[in-house]
Amino acid sequence: MSSGPAGQVTGSFLRPSLETTPRTPLRKLLRTVDGITIDAAYDPGTRPSGDLAIVVAHGFTGDLDRPHVRRAAHALSRNAAVVTFSFRGHGRSGGRSTVGDREVHDLAAVVAWVRELGHKRVATVGFSMGGSVVLRHAALYGAAAQEQGQGHGGRAEARTDAVVSVSAPARWYYRGTAPMRRVHWLVTQPVGRAVTRCYLHTRIHGRGWNPVPASPVESVPLIAPTPLLIVHGDNDGYFPVDHPRMLAAAADGHAELWLERGMGHAEHAADDELLARIGEWAATHAG
Repeated sequence: MSSGPAGQVTGSFLRPSLETTPRTPLRKLLRTVDGITIDAAYDPGTRPSGDLAIVVAHGFTGDLDRPHVRRAAHALSRNAAVVTFSFRGHGRSGGRSTVGDREVHDLAAVVAWVRELGHKRVATVGFSMGGSVVLRHAALYGAAAQEQGQGHGGRAEARTDAVVSVSAPARWYYRGTAPMRRVHWLVTQPVGRAVTRCYLHTRIHGRGWNPVPASPVESVPLIAPTPLLIVHGDNDGYFPVDHPRMLAAAADGHAELWLERGMGHAEHAADDELLARIGEWAATHAG
């Protein structure tokens, strides 16, 4: 599954000022550069932090309407406006999931929309698969790439100002835990994809990656100077703590690493206190 140029927004002409934006959610269908429709929702937040917006990138089989995604968004909305969306192949979005490859186009389209709405600062917060996507996106659209004229597709509006990766893998094809072996069966086997489509409402692309995209650990060194926070539970059943430590080591001192005692995996395991701390970190470090 190959990667192409940056995501784009089509058919979105709304540019409300931050002072007059109504404090009600806004639902929008966006279109990526490769023609996929992405379902996104904007919430101005309950205690917005100036011009900051936080974009939430959910994990595999999630979508913006799932209760655990809504809970995370609600907790983060205390610090800033929050945008949730469904990755391709999930929820009401079109296309099929590529499990971390072309999803960077989805995130790019959403970030560009957020800037179109008037937000000058954007932080991305990703969980599990979404955590790997925000790392790859930041490497392609971050400050370093823009300053060097290497921004993916030259689209500066898709850049991010701060990155939080929660419960992300460091490397691809990891099968070291029973939950990840089940995930690989769901993704790679026709019967597994049928089960995922029927019972988890997630449509997965049937072709393997060609070429294989840069892994999260390969992407991390390209993120600086964009602020980066890596969050991981020491009781994560999918990816053990060598994954966040590998990511932090690849950042060579640039990233902060929070190893959370007793925490499990992704949105389900992130309590309101942790989400509040993540929101505060984003408000402090973005831009």
